[in-house]
Amino acid sequence: MDWLSHREPPRTVEKCTMLAPGSALPLDQGWQAAGDTGSFQNLKKFNNQDFTQLRALCLSQGLLFEDSTFPAHLSSIGHSVLPEELLRRIQWKRPTDLQRNPHLVVDGVSRFDIMQGEIGDCWMLAALGSLTLQKKFLENVLPRDQGFQDQYAGIFHFRFWQCGAWVDVVIDDRLPLLDGSFLSVHPRTSNEFWPALLEKAYAKLRGSYQHLHGGYLSDALVDFTGGVQVQFSLKDPPPDLEEILKAADRSQCLMGCSTSGQSKRNIELRNGIVQGHAYTVTGAVKIPYQNGWKHIIRIWNPWGHGEWKGPWSDNSPQWDHVEPQYREALLRNKDDGEFWMSCESFQEQFSWLYICNSTPTFLDFGEQHCTRWCMDRHSSLWSPALATGRSSSSPGGVSSHPQYLFKVPDDDPKPYNVLISLMQKHTEEDAKNLKIGFVIIKECGMSPTSEKTPKKGWHHLSLCCSAQDPTHNAWQPQDHSEVLEQVFSLARDVTSYFTLSPGTYAVLPAAAEEQQFQFLLRIFTKHRGNQESSNPPPSPVLPMALPRQNEDSSCKALFLRYAKQDSGLDALQLQQLLNEVILQDEVTSLGGRFSFDSCRGILALMDLHSNGRLTLQEFRSLWRSLTEYLDVFSRADRTHSGFLDVSELKRAIQMAGLAVDEQLLRLLVLRYGDTAGRVGFSDFCCCLLRLHTMTYAFQNLAEGGSQISMTSMEWLTLVMYT
Repeated sequence: MDWLSHREPPRTVEKCTMLAPGSALPLDQGWQAAGDTGSFQNLKKFNNQDFTQLRALCLSQGLLFEDSTFPAHLSSIGHSVLPEELLRRIQWKRPTDLQRNPHLVVDGVSRFDIMQGEIGDCWMLAALGSLTLQKKFLENVLPRDQGFQDQYAGIFHFRFWQCGAWVDVVIDDRLPLLDGSFLSVHPRTSNEFWPALLEKAYAKLRGSYQHLHGGYLSDALVDFTGGVQVQFSLKDPPPDLEEILKAADRSQCLMGCSTSGQSKRNIELRNGIVQGHAYTVTGAVKIPYQNGWKHIIRIWNPWGHGEWKGPWSDNSPQWDHVEPQYREALLRNKDDGEFWMSCESFQEQFSWLYICNSTPTFLDFGEQHCTRWCMDRHSSLWSPALATGRSSSSPGGVSSHPQYLFKVPDDDPKPYNVLISLMQKHTEEDAKNLKIGFVIIKECGMSPTSEKTPKKGWHHLSLCCSAQDPTHNAWQPQDHSEVLEQVFSLARDVTSYFTLSPGTYAVLPAAAEEQQFQFLLRIFTKHRGNQESSNPPPSPVLPMALPRQNEDSSCKALFLRYAKQDSGLDALQLQQLLNEVILQDEVTSLGGRFSFDSCRGILALMDLHSNGRLTLQEFRSLWRSLTEYLDVFSRADRTHSGFLDVSELKRAIQMAGLAVDEQLLRLLVLRYGDTAGRVGFSDFCCCLLRLHTMTYAFQNLAEGGSQISMTSMEWLTLVMYT
């Protein structure tokens, strides 16, 4: 059994047609191909398992690793994948039990290494097939520091991207077999095991093999790349889809497609196409054909067999009219699951096309040169109370719904210049997707070139939900705001792209249901030129303002989790909390973690009772400050490097409401900066906490009429070094 989950398509403004790009086919490269290894300074260890330490321990003791967190047990399979009598016949074997000379990789990594097993994870394997074509992403997922020859200890690890951070998943190499055959993905070469081991790691991340049995191709593409994906309906495609595909192929995007199907059983049609199934798009070319040109697309079936039998299939007569040099280069007459078809057939037979890359390069086409994409990201919490509640601290009782600004530069917007992606974070394995989305609004009276932050009431909206139909949302702008777009879908992430005129806009994440959710919001804007723009990157208007009741509840839960139900947080517990919660963002974590000494300093500043612990009330005060500092740091870090240089640090301090002269700025950089004079987020927090605390203390002394012999500069300088 193999089935693909389908979701409601995103309600986007684009309309689309289907034609193929006219670019050369990429050649499969070997394992040695170079690629961008990505940024793993914020690499999270799944279940707190450290691959290097565990392998070293096993080697020192002469043991093969056995993973107690994902054991060789039916619990790791799941009870609904197969009938109970078949589940009882499952055995677990290591590759060394099955082959005399096993290898992780043989003759390079290729999609043809993959043959789907009993698990219905075509959606994941279709994404994996596309991943093998793009080595810059593959080497992020499949680390090289492992194998069956050197330092073999029955332990392997793989990396996946989860809502803003890469996660390192450790597994043992025991694989499930049913009556001697692989339950999971089959290796086409009998002694090559990277597909089966990677699949096991992904199953562990998702909770069990059962959680791979049906899923979304779009989710797997994002999990393997950390990129942004857009899905296009081939039944209502945009008119410029040919250009989108050309740009996607040219910029080495991952691509996949799927067929519709109502049943959980796959139905193979007479023409060879499987209903309810996911495929990989592996190439697209324009070739000379019968006194003209023909666009054809190459597609791969993760079953490893089963191909299209219509026009342009392996044995079709169309190839007889293709010039020999093209036919020899393109046609691979094997039952390996890969086939060609015309664009017309592609649009008729398939329902959805998926394109994914680290930035939306598939929108880079038309008469434009030297363009680049800037991304701004925000991780926060949405609550129903934010949409309908009133904040007593806001003027006029306006809604405190989280809102994030972005600015469209004064460049030619054609064809598309903004893409927005909203992803919901699942904290539980079996969590269901909520219907989420976002609203884009613009102030009608605002000058498009205005550099000023809009006044606090210019873009507030309220969300009115019908009790009879909670999915029917009526967004009502207040003041002079204009609602431009509303995009909602029942999906893990909702993504859409737009053509917006120059100006300042706000994005409001939301859910259609009365349930709060954690989210990751990414805003991509296109800019001209390869050099850094003089305008700051997109940034949030305000830090998210939770209603006091929600804020107190969240802080209390966090406090109790790390204080272990104790009466206070000590420095070690505070350090663990800050590094695991505050530094979950990939960018802010690049500047280093909170050290124990830093946390002792923070505790000393916030501990009003001088007992070496933070009370819940003191922690709430600290948490509000850190939330503000995170917002300030994100806006000041224009290059998204995870560090602030001197000019950015000065701007950040001023954004936080503090004054700083050049002499004090130099001292701060010496105190909190690295050897290059850059300040990371953890040091930035310590710096601002001290500045705020001591500035407040100094002002109180001055207002009280105390005689202070030191200048304010000398006072703050002393504080910086105590």
